[in-house]
Amino acid sequence: MSMLLIREETSKYIRHDQLFKQLIHTFFDEFLEVFFPEVHADIDFNSITPLSEEVFTDLIEGESRRADIVIEAKLKGRETLIIIHVEPQSYVQSNFHERMYQYFSLLYNKYRKPILPIAIFSYEEYHHEPNEFTISFPFFQVLTFRFLKLELKKINWRDYIQSNNPVAAALLCKMGYTERERVHVKKEFLRMLLKMEIDPAKAELINGFFDTYLKLTESEEEELMSYTKEFTQEELDFIESLPNSWKERGWREGRQEGIQEGIQKGIQKGIEKGVQKGVQKTTKKIALKLLKEGLPFDKVAQLTDLNVNEVVELSKLYK
Repeated sequence: MSMLLIREETSKYIRHDQLFKQLIHTFFDEFLEVFFPEVHADIDFNSITPLSEEVFTDLIEGESRRADIVIEAKLKGRETLIIIHVEPQSYVQSNFHERMYQYFSLLYNKYRKPILPIAIFSYEEYHHEPNEFTISFPFFQVLTFRFLKLELKKINWRDYIQSNNPVAAALLCKMGYTERERVHVKKEFLRMLLKMEIDPAKAELINGFFDTYLKLTESEEEELMSYTKEFTQEELDFIESLPNSWKERGWREGRQEGIQEGIQKGIQKGIEKGVQKGVQKTTKKIALKLLKEGLPFDKVAQLTDLNVNEVVELSKLYK
């Protein structure tokens, strides 16, 4: 079995494609487990082998289509090819279902193996996508092509917050939630991330994916920070170790506070130093007057809190 992830050749969405590619490629097992459990149950994940990148030419329009990820694996005694198409565009393509059939045909012509196509729709706004392409006549139906699909905006994000699945956590930011729920989505994402026992590099990948698609405003970040009392110190240390806008904002504010504190300390130190010098100058003037009146060195030292050596040095000024 092979898994192929195809992306549209649109430079505007290269960053989007790379993020989805890295996420699904890293957590292919977990991706199928949480969203397509019936497929996951029949795959031997010990047999998965990444293949080289594929580039196909669209026979209809002459455009090139690049297959970013191709993974080959076995499926219970027979080989099949699974195509996972990550849609990189935020707008609707009216002929997407036809394009899926074109990709299917090109891949079948190359591998001559059964193919299970899967499309992932990550539009900003929900739009129903057909998952069937047909060729038929009034007198005869030639073809009915269908593919599995995942429409992220159609999914209620709250249905996955109890999951321990890293892909579910990352894709929480692309699921269906209201503007008023944005902070709660981020809070629950952090809770999910804290529960997972994964290495720091993978945790950073998941966190980076989420932060790319759900960026909180300054006021939202402040609201999120108000929930920190719900976390233990160990959890807070883990959260702060992740690169994100919250951390960057805290660093900027801390730096600014440090500068202000440094300025204030400098001013305070200058004042204290000036006062000290003024006091010393006045004390010495008093000591000189007492010396001129003939008081002994030890008595002058006692009255002015100067030591005897300082008084002796001052006595040389009026002689």
